[in-house]
Amino acid sequence: MKKILAILAIAASVAVNAQAQSKEAAAVEKALAAVENVKQNTKTATWLKYGDALIKAYNAAQGTAWVGMSSAEFQLLPGNERPTGESQVEVGGQVMTKREFATRNLYFDQTGTLRVIEVTKPIVEDALDKAVEAYAKAAELDEKGQKTKDITTALESIKDKYTEEAYNAYSLGDLGKSSLLFEKAIKAAATAPLSQVDTNSMYNAGLTAWNNFDFERAKKFFEDCLSYGYYGTSGETYAKLADIAERLGDKEASKNYLTVGSQKFPESQSLLIGLINYYINSGEDTAQLFDLFAEAQKNEPDNASLYYVEGNARKKLGQYEEALAAYEKSTEVNPNYEWGYIGKGVLLYDMAVETGAKADEEYDNNKYLALMGEFEKYLKGCIEPFEKGFELCNDEEVKVSLAEYIKNACFRFRTDPEYQAKYDVYNGYGK
Repeated sequence: MKKILAILAIAASVAVNAQAQSKEAAAVEKALAAVENVKQNTKTATWLKYGDALIKAYNAAQGTAWVGMSSAEFQLLPGNERPTGESQVEVGGQVMTKREFATRNLYFDQTGTLRVIEVTKPIVEDALDKAVEAYAKAAELDEKGQKTKDITTALESIKDKYTEEAYNAYSLGDLGKSSLLFEKAIKAAATAPLSQVDTNSMYNAGLTAWNNFDFERAKKFFEDCLSYGYYGTSGETYAKLADIAERLGDKEASKNYLTVGSQKFPESQSLLIGLINYYINSGEDTAQLFDLFAEAQKNEPDNASLYYVEGNARKKLGQYEEALAAYEKSTEVNPNYEWGYIGKGVLLYDMAVETGAKADEEYDNNKYLALMGEFEKYLKGCIEPFEKGFELCNDEEVKVSLAEYIKNACFRFRTDPEYQAKYDVYNGYGK
């Protein structure tokens, strides 16, 4: 009996909601008939009524709930229908409760707070798009500007609705839709008489397109941001354009974005690191490269990774002593930074291999012995930093690789019990 009553309650609530939707749909149809009537569609009021009817229909599909309300508050809403289904889903890395209704899905987080409203069955398709057009037409006909305030308020509201929908789409993982909705927010804001440049939505339209790997689209919005003087936090707009140019194969453009951005935002680490990577990969103008390292390290003196990256760059250029100094500096700045130790160990190991190869080609016995002395010095020298890196590292794959390095180095000196013991430990690691 209780089950039957519950079903009847759900049916009743759905019926009430359906009646409300039918009412709004009828109002839109009536207003649409007026704008299609040649005797009425020259009046500002006709288009305002059509726009207002579209907004009411849009809101009716969303229901009376609002993002941020609690589940308890939701239960107390007057005339609220019951969900037709409920499930646990993952949204943006969080487990949420998804409640399904006739026209929408509501997502509540683990604290019972409503986070996302997803309309699944709009009363009128593209209601906001049509409303923007309606208000734009009303403004065009309002030659004396008597309704400017009302139209501006309506367009501002539509812009906010598009923005909220864009964030909802982003939360649900639909990046392409999110970017399109941010673009619609830009258009609504730009519509007269509101006539605003919504640079925040412009940047977000680019960012969501970039995250969606739609680089040509992202480029358009980020370039628009620059044209309006919107650079993002610490010049991030330049960093994104540089990344896009690199991905699209225009290395010179990437360099220019990074250079100009760094000049405007010298404190930006993402731009400095981008420039550093550019010079490492291109091999050009290395003097300027190390000026950039110095600038980055000045800005973040406690960032051990900056010294590690410098060590890698100097190693690539054959500046081994300077590279070792950079790796050592990284571990001085942060004694728990494993990559500083690993970088030093790899370089010493590579130097040992390189020196051993030279020794094999040397016919002069004295020179050969000198080279073998260096070889053993480098090979023994790599063991300690490798062991320290192994101790600090949490990546199992990296630890297996480090164990292989240490085992190979110790094998050379296995006649010494100390090195034999280490060889035995690392030889068995991961097996």
